[in-house]
Amino acid sequence: MPRAGRLVLVVGPSGAGKDSLLREAAQTLAADRHIIFPRRVITRLSHDAAEAHDSLTVEEFIEAQRQGRFALSWQAHGLHYGIPASLLDELKAGRTAAVNVSRAIVTEAATRFPSVAVLNVTAPAEIIAQRLAQRGREAPADIAQRIAREVPRYYARIETLTIVNDTTLDAAARAFTAALLQFSKESYAAAV
Repeated sequence: MPRAGRLVLVVGPSGAGKDSLLREAAQTLAADRHIIFPRRVITRLSHDAAEAHDSLTVEEFIEAQRQGRFALSWQAHGLHYGIPASLLDELKAGRTAAVNVSRAIVTEAATRFPSVAVLNVTAPAEIIAQRLAQRGREAPADIAQRIAREVPRYYARIETLTIVNDTTLDAAARAFTAALLQFSKESYAAAV
């Protein structure tokens, strides 16, 4: 029986480019069946392909949560977020799963899953503000509040790599994909 796979938690501030990097890595690694990219469920309609997720109403989400249909779930920015319970089977099969989550849930995930790593995606505040403004979902005051928000801390012994997404998407995607491959390789090596 394969050893449990690795859960890679992709974290960072809104506007850092997490969803863009996940999308690029998923395309690059499409032939690698050992690395998967589960879709999140969010209580917000998906506005574009930049943030691919499944949508539920708050009531539907709470019912799905009650039924145990999420491996992880949390609330942030007035929304509910969840990672489908199918993640559990993928990890049991030895796969590496990369998921975009809130930094506030990292410690909980590390206590619930045997092999967790963090990919911290960041960018300078002015770049984040510009990206959030282009996204058009928040007012300028909300953008300023997001940027000024204190970063949730998590358990320090979790292996963490930081990707600074401040140049081109291509450059950041190469670094991000290489980090995912490294985490996956480490997980595979530990299983052998």
